[in-house]
Amino acid sequence: MKFFATAALTAAARLTSLSIAQAEMVQMKAMLNGAQEVPPVATAGAGTATFTFDTVTRKLDYDISYTGLTGPAAAAHIHGPAAAGANAGVMVPFPAAASPIKGSATLTEAQATALMGGQTYVNVHTAAHGGGEIRGQITR
Repeated sequence: MKFFATAALTAAARLTSLSIAQAEMVQMKAMLNGAQEVPPVATAGAGTATFTFDTVTRKLDYDISYTGLTGPAAAAHIHGPAAAGANAGVMVPFPAAASPIKGSATLTEAQATALMGGQTYVNVHTAAHGGGEIRGQITR
């Protein structure tokens, strides 16, 4: 009986380690500017965004910073699914829009698919540019 219990624990440990081994931490980035907005926006605003995505837990960590906007950011989000040059609805709202924006979110399976497929973008909105002043497509 002890042999079977030990064998079962060993098998469970191997399955757990296989699941952990298949996890992938994917690094992504976005360069934000007015030229990527749809339609394009003439602005001195620019920014960068970095992301780390865990493919098993679907946890997305983000760090976004920007400068030069026409005024304070009114909102900031990840939008999707949409290719570069197309608009989409809000997918992940950020709790605050002031630079730097740091935090994490757990994505749904559909959101994770859009992210991994290059179908998401960061958008920072201001009062002068309600549709977005700077935008950047999220890429690997």
